[in-house]
Amino acid sequence: MDLGASRTRVYLKNDGLVVDEPSLAAVDTRTGGLVAVGSVAARMVGRSPDHIRVARPISSGTVVDAELAQSMLRQLVDRRVAPIWRRPGGVRAVVGVPHDSGPLTRKAAVASLAGLGVRRVELVDIPVAAAVGCGLPVDLPEAAMVVVCGAATTQIAVLSLGAVVAASILPVGGDAIDHAIAEHLRARHGVVMPTGAIREIYARLDADEVITVIGKDVATGLARTLAVESAGVRDIICNPLASLLDGITGVLRRSPPDLVVDLADRGITVAGGGAHIPGLDAMIGAATGMPVHVASDPQSRVIDGLARLMDGRSTKPPREPVHAETSSAEETATDPEAFAPVA
Repeated sequence: MDLGASRTRVYLKNDGLVVDEPSLAAVDTRTGGLVAVGSVAARMVGRSPDHIRVARPISSGTVVDAELAQSMLRQLVDRRVAPIWRRPGGVRAVVGVPHDSGPLTRKAAVASLAGLGVRRVELVDIPVAAAVGCGLPVDLPEAAMVVVCGAATTQIAVLSLGAVVAASILPVGGDAIDHAIAEHLRARHGVVMPTGAIREIYARLDADEVITVIGKDVATGLARTLAVESAGVRDIICNPLASLLDGITGVLRRSPPDLVVDLADRGITVAGGGAHIPGLDAMIGAATGMPVHVASDPQSRVIDGLARLMDGRSTKPPREPVHAETSSAEETATDPEAFAPVA
């Protein structure tokens, strides 16, 4: 499972990717009942009455509302793979968590899955999973660097011998870019953009010099068509990305010189949904002087890496197993059949 702030992805052994839905849940605040989850809940954002609250129970790989996250996951998963929860031996899962996540974060992830019948949870650092999914040599005594740019945060890590050598988590991601553009259009042009329209703007930056958008005029309350120059939008994007570049150079400064020399030749790999931000790879290359590679299908690299670890296609062991019954993180993953199908 890749429990992202933007999307939740679930890979089932022998079946492949079975869930790829927005990490959203719509709740009726009057009754407390769950109204919708996933893509259905996403269509309600900005269009629902006051008593319908659309929330993100998962943020940056961290479960912030365990009860709501469990309800959301049950709805998403039961649509497609309900029979696996009825297996007599229970279910085992491997889940990505932020690097250096604390015990409360781990406990919340386990608690969210325990009610679904998950007997054992293997917690894996998201940068490690992304590096494995990108095909980087994480098991060798060589440097591998990944920048996982998500919706709420960006995780940066230098890895060697299957472990994180230096890392940083920054509160900068696709949401920060959206917010910066939205605030600019509101302050400069007096237009409020609808949900989801901002992503369409910077997705067209490389194709159009002038982008036409439709929003709500702040003064009149009516719909208004606005022409936005691509060059101006690029300048806006650069501001929130400045801290991301500082984070990358900071991780490099904390890395041993031998690994930095390796990276000068091998380069930096960018993954996550934010890897599609126009000009991000060029900005990182200019700031570091290193080659930068955007992973193919970057938003799926974390779930692909988790799947590779589960299927035994990498020698890198999961971070640590946690038994759902006890929520303990004491035991280490030593069972070679840890991810064998449960009879």
